[in-house]
Amino acid sequence: MALTSVDTTQVPPNPVKKPPKVAITPCEPPTDPYYFEGGLRRVRPYHYTYNTYCKERWRGRELVDIFISEFRDRPPEYYREALAAGKVSVNGKPAGLHTIVKNGEVISHTLHRHEPPVTGQEIGIIHEDDGLVVIDKPAGVPVHSAGRYHYNTVIEILRAQRGDAWLPRPCNRLDRLTSGVMFIAKHPKAAEMVASKLKERSVHKEYVTRVKGKFPDGVVVCDQPIMQVSPKLGLNRVRATGKTATTKFRRLAYYPPHDPEPTVGTGERAATPPPVFANEQEGYSIVHCLPLTGRTHQIRVHLQFLGHPITNDPIYSNRRVFGPELGKNEDTADRDDEIMERLNHMGKTEVPDTVSYRTHLTAAPLVPPGTDTSVVEQIMSREHEAAVHEYHKRKGERLSGEKCDVCDTDLYTDPGVHELGIFLHAVAYSDDAGDWKYRSKMPSWALPPPGMDGPREVPDWQPVPEEDEVVIGHGTVPEGMEDDEKPRGQGNVPALVRGVGLVDISSASRPQQEQ
Repeated sequence: MALTSVDTTQVPPNPVKKPPKVAITPCEPPTDPYYFEGGLRRVRPYHYTYNTYCKERWRGRELVDIFISEFRDRPPEYYREALAAGKVSVNGKPAGLHTIVKNGEVISHTLHRHEPPVTGQEIGIIHEDDGLVVIDKPAGVPVHSAGRYHYNTVIEILRAQRGDAWLPRPCNRLDRLTSGVMFIAKHPKAAEMVASKLKERSVHKEYVTRVKGKFPDGVVVCDQPIMQVSPKLGLNRVRATGKTATTKFRRLAYYPPHDPEPTVGTGERAATPPPVFANEQEGYSIVHCLPLTGRTHQIRVHLQFLGHPITNDPIYSNRRVFGPELGKNEDTADRDDEIMERLNHMGKTEVPDTVSYRTHLTAAPLVPPGTDTSVVEQIMSREHEAAVHEYHKRKGERLSGEKCDVCDTDLYTDPGVHELGIFLHAVAYSDDAGDWKYRSKMPSWALPPPGMDGPREVPDWQPVPEEDEVVIGHGTVPEGMEDDEKPRGQGNVPALVRGVGLVDISSASRPQQEQ
C-alpha cells in the first residue's frame, strides 16, 4: 500500500472553538478571609462566580432542572429567581430557565457566597521534604473547593499559610468528614511519582473507626459492590450492579456501655460530661480497616451493610433516614426514594439523629461532706438544665430562619461539634515494598474511656490466611472483570463465602476517591 503525505499545516474548515473566558469574579477576593470564633475557622461572606463545564449527565437538560436536582445549597425558588434575573450564563451569554445545556459549554453562576465554618484545628505536618508534605488532615475540612466551600479547604488554608505563589498538589483525597494522612506534592514531578504509586495499587492504606455495637472477632472481609444512588445527596449504597469494592475489618477493642467518670474540677462543681451517641448505648467498637479498593464512602457503606455503622455518621448511621435497622443487609433499591426524601431534609429543618443526651449521666457536683441533700439536688438540677441547654444549642447545622441582608438567602446555624467530622481516620499509608510508611496518632475518640484498658496506638495490620477470613458478599470476581480491576490480596474464590443475600454477622466468631 502506498503512503500518502498529509499537509499538517492546513486548518480544518470547522475548527472547534474554545469557550469564552467567563471565569470573572465580580469583586477582588478577600486578602485575609479567615477569622476565628468559638473554636471555628470562619470566612466572611463574599461574591463569587462558579464556573463549570457541562457534565455528561447534564447534556440536553434545561438549566432549571439541573440546578434544582443537582444542588441543595439554596432552595429551588432561589435558583429560579437567579436564572430569571440573568445571574447564570452559558458561554458568557445570559441564560434563562429553559436554556438547554450542550456538551462543552461553560455554565457560570455569580452569587454571594456564605461558607460554613470548619474546625479551628491546624493542619498537622507528619513529614516534609523537598518534594512532599505529608499532612494530618483535620476532620470536617474539605480538600478542594466544592459546594459551599472554597477558602475553608485544605488547599486554600495551606496557600494562605505558605503564600499564594505556592501551588499545593493533593495526591490523594479524603472525604470532608474524614481525618488523617494525606500527601501534598510541592511540584509536578513529586505529584506524578505519588500518583503512579497510587495507580499501581502499591500503596497500603489503613483506617481506624468507631462503630455501633460489638464488632465480630477475627478478620471480616466485605466485598459487596457499591454504586452511587444520589450525587446531590452524596448517597452510596450496596448494589449487585455497583462497582467492585472490598474492605477488610478487624476489631481492636470493644467498650460496653459505661458511665463516664466525674471530671474532677477546681471549682464547686464537676464538669458536665459530653452527650453520649445514641448508637453507642449498646457499647461501641474500635475497628481497624484495610480498604483494597477506593470507592466513594466505601468503608462507611460496608460498615452500614454489616450492621455496625460509624456511630456519628450523619448519613449511614441516621435512624430518621434508614429506620431502626439502619440499612443493615440492604442491597436493593426498594427504599431508595423514601431514604433520599428523608435525607434531603437533613441539614435544613432537621438534624441527623445520631446523638442523644443521656440525662442520668450528669456528673455529681463537688460539695463538702455533710451538705444538705436538698442543696445537692438543686445543684444537680441546675447542672442538668445547663447541660441540656448547651446540648440543644449545638445540635447541628440547620436553617436558622434568618436571611442575609445582602443577598436575601436563607442562613444556617453553626454545625455542632459532632458534625465537624466522623469517627473515621486514615491512620497510615505505606509502600507495599516496605520502603516507607507514614502514620498519624490514634485519634482521641478511639482512645479507651477513663478507667478502661485498650489500645492507645493502632498496630500494623497483621494478615491472616484466607481460610481464616469471614467473607461477606459475592466472594468471587465477576465474570469478565479485567485483571487490573481485581482487588489486591483477593483470589478468585475465597475459602469461606456467605452469599449475597441477607447475612447477619453479629454472631460471627472471628488520586482515587477515598473515604
